[in-house]
Amino acid sequence: MKKVKILGIALFAAALFVGNSSFAQDGKMKDEKMKEKTVMVGGAAMCPSKNIAENASQSADHTTLVAAVKAAGLVDTLAGEGPFTVFAPTNAAFDALPEGTVASLLEPENKEQLAGILTYHVVAGNYSAKDVKKLVTANNNKAIVPTVSGSTITLSMDDGKVYVTDTSGNTAQVIIADVDQSNGVIHVVDGVLLPKG
Repeated sequence: MKKVKILGIALFAAALFVGNSSFAQDGKMKDEKMKEKTVMVGGAAMCPSKNIAENASQSADHTTLVAAVKAAGLVDTLAGEGPFTVFAPTNAAFDALPEGTVASLLEPENKEQLAGILTYHVVAGNYSAKDVKKLVTANNNKAIVPTVSGSTITLSMDDGKVYVTDTSGNTAQVIIADVDQSNGVIHVVDGVLLPKG
């Protein structure tokens, strides 16, 4: 009888241990998800486990950019493996362009021009704000970087803030940095970059 009682206690303890072990694993998984560094952009949490296209489509501040990416046929590209560094203009940045510019660019006949402008905001590789600052510092505060479009942008810093200048001389400020993605990183900018020509 005593052996049966001890065996019963041992089995109960083992069941408790297994139960707690799986609970601990579930807890670890939850902790890992909670540790995922999300950044709020346009009222939505940008999840590092999602790709650039998935996250951008959640931001209320990037509806124009998302519409442009769709019109240019670049959704699959930005959902691809990458890695990419995207300088993502806000809706306000697009609104600041001359009247009718966005509507014109979204026309099917301007798809190639639109794709050129959008890929001008993309750099191959994953460059965090820290990487950008290192690059700028190493190049006397002006780092010329090639974009996916084939043209270049100039990165610079002033008073700790990062700026991006296009070949036309327009400058945009990085207003939200290091929005990590599964296939790169987004830096939100307050201006639209336009390559010369």
